Amino acid sequence: MKFIFYTHSLISDWNHGNAHFLRGVMRDLIRRGHRAFALEPENAWSRTSLVEDQGPMAIEKFHENFPELQTYVYGSNFEHEEAIANADVVIVHEWTEPALVERIGRARRDGGKFTLLFHDTHHRAVSAEGDIAGLKLSDYDGVLAFGETLRERYLKAGWGKSVFTWHEAADDTLFRPLPQIEKVGDLIWIGNWGDNERSAEIMEYLVQPSRRLGLKTTVRGVRYPGHALQALEEAGIAYGGWIANAEAPRAFAQNKVTVHIPRRPYVENLPGIPTIRVFEALACGIPLISAFWNDAENLFRPGSDYLIARDGEEMMQLLRDVLSDSGLSASLVSSGLETIRARHTCRHRVDELFSILAACGTQRVTQKLAVREAAE
Repeated sequence: MKFIFYTHSLISDWNHGNAHFLRGVMRDLIRRGHRAFALEPENAWSRTSLVEDQGPMAIEKFHENFPELQTYVYGSNFEHEEAIANADVVIVHEWTEPALVERIGRARRDGGKFTLLFHDTHHRAVSAEGDIAGLKLSDYDGVLAFGETLRERYLKAGWGKSVFTWHEAADDTLFRPLPQIEKVGDLIWIGNWGDNERSAEIMEYLVQPSRRLGLKTTVRGVRYPGHALQALEEAGIAYGGWIANAEAPRAFAQNKVTVHIPRRPYVENLPGIPTIRVFEALACGIPLISAFWNDAENLFRPGSDYLIARDGEEMMQLLRDVLSDSGLSASLVSSGLETIRARHTCRHRVDELFSILAACGTQRVTQKLAVREAAE
């Protein structure tokens, strides 16, 4: 089948974690013999910011790291109807311009044979409800929401015909343990500053424990304001700026432990939705300690797959425990890997996508799925 993904950007993961997941999904579809293409706008802020930050070589590096992925940059005169006419499945991400969301829906309504899905991987349904409420989703065959609480929000508001939970996951062909890499640091955190959505939490769960324990700590991410960089420097934390997700497995492998600091909108309003970094870190086989979030969907085994710290003091104690107890560290690695490999890889999500397509797909898609199932 032919899949077309409308994404904010596939090329750039600068402050854009959804690119990680879509790359993994597309790569798995391609390995299964399907065709997968991405479309992204020429003015995408993530790609523009990446080039400003890293230069055009960053885009070339993307193509080197992911040679099988094809993405096309569209402008104002792009013929979207023509591009999607022969697709089997079109998936439109929620950062797509509202007018284009409506236009693609109209193409489906006016005779398009493809199955059309809307994909939401953000918290705007609660933090900027009007933005989502204003989207024209009545012509979409289904909505993919990256958590059950988000799915319930769509259902309650009447957004879309059918709504399915479709969590993000780790591309475990990329995110995997690298035991041959020498560990040169104690703690690493890969995460962006986040517009004050977790500013206090970064100080409480990362900066202060690292400083008090005297850890050799590295932070990678973007959009850190001057006062945040100063706080890192005063705590003796090395700041490395942006890191491509293709380089993250090596960065994890070079350190003994990592932390997860969820953004406040997810903790308070969308329980059960972790960021993709939880999946990726566990897939890389690094012990993980997380600030509290409610795993309402039982995606993981808290206490076995990772440890939970309810405040900065507990984070400091747990960091000390993991760094000093090799048995505890090994147990967390083994348990986390087991859960990821059993439930949370992009292969699992593609299987789930096919089940969703069987439930809401057009006749053309369901016929092709039947042929595929018979062949297997």
